[in-house]
Amino acid sequence: MNKIKIAIIGAGWWACEAHIPALKQHPHAELVALHKRDIKKAEETARHYGVKYGLNDVDEILALPELKGVVIASTPNMHYSHAKSALQRDLHVLIEKPMTITASESKELLELANANDLHFVISCPWHYTRHTVECKQLLQSGKLGKIKMISILMTNFSNGLYKGKEWSKAAANASKQHVPDPYQTPGISSYSDPKVAGGGHIYTQSSHILAYLGFITGSLPKEVFARFDNDGLPVDVYNTLSIMMNDGVLVSVATNGATMRTERNFEVRVYGTEGMLFQELWKGTLEHHNVDGEVIKYPDLAEDEIYPIDAPANNFVDLIIGKANNGSPASLGHVAMQAIDAACLSAKSSKNIIVEKN
Repeated sequence: MNKIKIAIIGAGWWACEAHIPALKQHPHAELVALHKRDIKKAEETARHYGVKYGLNDVDEILALPELKGVVIASTPNMHYSHAKSALQRDLHVLIEKPMTITASESKELLELANANDLHFVISCPWHYTRHTVECKQLLQSGKLGKIKMISILMTNFSNGLYKGKEWSKAAANASKQHVPDPYQTPGISSYSDPKVAGGGHIYTQSSHILAYLGFITGSLPKEVFARFDNDGLPVDVYNTLSIMMNDGVLVSVATNGATMRTERNFEVRVYGTEGMLFQELWKGTLEHHNVDGEVIKYPDLAEDEIYPIDAPANNFVDLIIGKANNGSPASLGHVAMQAIDAACLSAKSSKNIIVEKN
């Protein structure tokens, strides 16, 4: 089988940590081009990873012969225009979260991908763990009875990024997400400037939660009431969301990027009429409590399974060559953007917001 040619637009911190290594190691992928705004940095990064082209012109990359797919890993304010250009050239797209800045933009991209019969993936690694797949099956199979309520607590070490600190001061721990000395570091404005990032925690991390919620339930947000606390910054740091899904499920979300270095959480608690699910994504644990009082504890995930940063790129390639289904459809990114739009409007207006049906 000939290798499929892939390019990356926005070869910054996360592309270098996750997507480039995955694509370089995939037996059926050829990473042919990297894009950065600065041509010298683009060429230097391409040399570093042994990639043929390092370019600063998006159109030049998209015009490369036999190109089949593009990873959009640029800053959020550029996701829409970069993805639209790729989709208009009939290229398959893997897009980073947050998918766009607004739900209207994500809707347009989805419609364009569907009209051109293109594969479109949102980069959410948690959707690929065996625990998450099991959660989805349990919720949607009816084994928990009628789902009545979901409670989510998520915290992370991202506050330094919202404050615009340099990486050496912003990185909180030596994990796959916060390695002490990465090849590329995040731009100072990438997370701290709302004109670039869209917002703070609601875009950076709540986008994970809201896409995950759509993934495991298969339902959509109907109403959102939200409160934000910016802690004196231009972007939000603390979020609380009260959500009603279109099937009546009540969801509470509490999340922040300012947890202490000793602990971070991603607790998902699902309450149905016939059972409960207790999941801790950062710790890789899952329990199913059934109506008879039986507790089923699933084998813990290994450390490298907890947040599989290479899974989106691997799935993207396998999807293009016809050897996999889409493990994280971009429609979930749109679901997240609908909730984010509503949450931002609610936090600003102090009103409950009805999510637009689109």
